[in-house]
Amino acid sequence: MERTQARHEALDLDESDLLRMYRAMLLARRVDERSWILNRQGKAAFVISCQGQEAAQVGAAYNMRPGYDYVYPYYRDAAITLFLGQSARDQFLSLLGKKEDPNSGGRQMPGHFSSRKLNIVTASAPVGVQYPQAVGSALAFKMRGEDGVVLVSGGEGSTSQGDWHEAMNFAGLHDLPVIFLVQNNAYAISIPEKLEVAGSIASRAAGYGFPGHAVDGNDVLAVYETAKEAFERARRGEGPTLIEARTYRLTAHSSDDDDRRYREREEIEEWRQKDPILRFEKYLAEVEVLDEEKREEIDAEIKAEVAEASDYAESAPYADPEEVLERVYAEV
Repeated sequence: MERTQARHEALDLDESDLLRMYRAMLLARRVDERSWILNRQGKAAFVISCQGQEAAQVGAAYNMRPGYDYVYPYYRDAAITLFLGQSARDQFLSLLGKKEDPNSGGRQMPGHFSSRKLNIVTASAPVGVQYPQAVGSALAFKMRGEDGVVLVSGGEGSTSQGDWHEAMNFAGLHDLPVIFLVQNNAYAISIPEKLEVAGSIASRAAGYGFPGHAVDGNDVLAVYETAKEAFERARRGEGPTLIEARTYRLTAHSSDDDDRRYREREEIEEWRQKDPILRFEKYLAEVEVLDEEKREEIDAEIKAEVAEASDYAESAPYADPEEVLERVYAEV
């Protein structure tokens, strides 16, 4: 009897691809969990979490060419930046505001990722302003005749900002190589989607003249497949794509948020049963890529990496007071 082709094989992914995706998702989760511990110990002032959204982030970023394509992340995109080449140590140095923080030398709040080498463009704090900036980079790719693609990410709340619509319109007008990844995690801080979004986010793309797709954001292979088509389309010069990845944040909005005030514990528990990492583990077991022994081995490796990175960042020095204005203003 002929063997049925597995989902990943139909997407031209092999076992090494699957394990690379899995490691990236699990590393992001373990870094995030450790970040909350540091916050509760009084060592980290602020945490904003990616838990529950790892599949949407890794599935999209897996199509990127690090250091060539550009990404404009939003504050939850730790899995994207880790996958592209930032390390757990980088994440903790930033979280704790240390001198070696590669994002800003300890000058930015957590979640403002950046890397000139990896083409990760630092976030601006106001919600949604990354979209017009990303479209500008996409325009530069087109003007230069290069096949680079820009990935720009945000939550569903950011689609209520004028910046998003202006960027969508400009990208559609000029057929720009940009992917709009909206991680619809059901809440804009405390505001539920039904009070934030009129109609469907994915369907709005049609009004700007390009495709929009709604995809299960907890299924890393589904996101990868949709993003793969979008990246290929952009590289061919056929313009932008909107991807609405429907997912859920498993933690409060941030370490300063009490989500008991606006959502029931039963709702969170229901979504925990759809945890993207557990779901991917189940698939990997079904296709005989990951057994329990291998899963424990990978998890132990990642936990050791996270522990070393956290210890290093905790003992690393803060910036000297004399450096406060360095890399803030232009030096003439």
